[in-house]
Amino acid sequence: MTQVNILDAARGAPSGYKVDVSCGERIGRVSSEWFSRSADERYLSLSELFAAVRSRAERSRTRTAESAAIRVEANRDAERLVLLLPGEDISLVPTHWSFGQLASLVGAPATYLRQLPAPLAGINLQYGLTSHRAELVKTLEVEDGRVELRAVTGPDYGRIYDHELVTAVQRIAGDGTGDTRWKVPGVLDWSTGIYNPRVDVTRDTTTLYASDRDVFLFLVDDHGAGDRECP
Repeated sequence: MTQVNILDAARGAPSGYKVDVSCGERIGRVSSEWFSRSADERYLSLSELFAAVRSRAERSRTRTAESAAIRVEANRDAERLVLLLPGEDISLVPTHWSFGQLASLVGAPATYLRQLPAPLAGINLQYGLTSHRAELVKTLEVEDGRVELRAVTGPDYGRIYDHELVTAVQRIAGDGTGDTRWKVPGVLDWSTGIYNPRVDVTRDTTTLYASDRDVFLFLVDDHGAGDRECP
């Protein structure tokens, strides 16, 4: 998106930039995130996003365990699998993501296992863990009303927590809502080609997202003045 001139609201025109959408580059990843994120994964500021992912990190822990000592059990009431680590009585409920990681580590097709009844899928996973050559796995567990298994990796896997990434961005962008040059983007009116950088950040306009396993941030410096032309 290339800025071509600035409109003056005092002259009765809409406030913002007139842009030529045929110029520049379209980043489909941003639109994809906007379409796919649910309301509980959208945040209105970097401080709100930081608080959420920091709280998640404080409720998490990592452990390294022998794969052969991990027990897989089928929960008959909910028809799902749970895991028990050595020396623990509290079962871990794998998320969709961690189940796929676990299946990949033991060389089992996750898509196929998800189609099986829980007891049968558990037998297959248990066999894979018992015969897993790497022997050790590292888990990431989060307490959220129940203890969820959020990730399963090799023992040497290093982790940068999401709140550390958000902190690094905050050093440059503050709250991401206009207190610095870098902010959540404004809104483009496709019918007029006018981009307005001065809009309130809402769940519908934000570009700050976080799920149980990732964060995605997209900020812009869209208050620069001056005419530009297509290259």
